[in-house]
Amino acid sequence: MDVRLAQCFLAVDDHDKAIAFYRDVLGMEIRNDVGFEGMRWVTVGSPLQPDVEIVLEPPDASPDASPADKQALNELLAKGLLRGVIFTTPDCDALYERVRESGADVLQEPMDQPYGVRDCAFRDPAGNQLRFIERPAT
Repeated sequence: MDVRLAQCFLAVDDHDKAIAFYRDVLGMEIRNDVGFEGMRWVTVGSPLQPDVEIVLEPPDASPDASPADKQALNELLAKGLLRGVIFTTPDCDALYERVRESGADVLQEPMDQPYGVRDCAFRDPAGNQLRFIERPAT
């Protein structure tokens, strides 16, 4: 069976700030920017992975969510409690410096983990946790 990741979703509360971060700081491409019924979805992706996209969507985008659920999602995003994404990079320290200099909220400076990777972590402008791992040379 051939199964591959195509898209994942991150909630954002300000698409323009998210675009500035993902495009200008992380070097991702803007693949799509769509408005529909008062909402906006933006897809971004690494030029090195043309078949994988991150969809930046409003936290209350689900049409099946109740008003109380939508409010709860907005509150969780504001607290930085929604999950994020893990990226790989060949140079964790250089990436750390670039992202730190952008003013992103640092969660963890680069460090060697006992499970064999070097990693660091930040929050994006919406509060999503982003972790960047450098795998050991093989």
